[in-house]
Amino acid sequence: MKDPITIEGRDGSFGAYIARPKTLPAPAVVVLHEVFGVNADIRKTCDELVEQGLIAVAPDLFWRQELGVDLSVTSEPDWQHGLRLYQAYDRDAGAKDVKDTANVVAKLPECSGKVAVLGYCLGGLMAFLTAVRDGVDAAVVYHGGDTEKYLGEVDGLDAPLLMHLAEEDEFISKSAQAEIKTALAKKPNATVYSYPRQHHAFARHNGAHYNAAAAALAHGRTYEFLHQKLR
Repeated sequence: MKDPITIEGRDGSFGAYIARPKTLPAPAVVVLHEVFGVNADIRKTCDELVEQGLIAVAPDLFWRQELGVDLSVTSEPDWQHGLRLYQAYDRDAGAKDVKDTANVVAKLPECSGKVAVLGYCLGGLMAFLTAVRDGVDAAVVYHGGDTEKYLGEVDGLDAPLLMHLAEEDEFISKSAQAEIKTALAKKPNATVYSYPRQHHAFARHNGAHYNAAAAALAHGRTYEFLHQKLR
């Protein structure tokens, strides 16, 4: 079943896409979008999590700037629109929104109370920030841009964390990836996987660098991790 829900956050209310599995109650995953908003790719990602028996909720992270952002990954004007939103996005406020979403979702009658966060690019960074600042039951990060700028906060990471990095990522340099791996190597609850020959957003449906084999490997690892940590 799919219908929007409203998240009553500490700074205001905003919408979220929700998809529910047939068997309830179930654990939940808060799915955090890239610069394109809650678009077809993110909704499909939610639907795939539902196939794993998980509730999936994708909040509108850009609600302060523009409501209901839903951009195409194949449109150059949409790319530019998304980048403008990204550059103006308040990450500190956004991390609070993510935690507020997790809190609301945990209390839904159909939720078991266990909630993970999972994100891509901007959403990946927000998943990381939420995990180190506020805590969640588990966190999954797909190529979180600018993560290296926040490694000073890694001591706050108590939640299990799984991170996917593309070795040829054009937005996360090899030196940045090395810094991330070094910092997370000190945390026994963190696991980092690198994907050789893969570029940014290799796991995004219909993306320019989509690689079916690498995406399947990453998603398989993600599903196994989520089942281990949330069940």
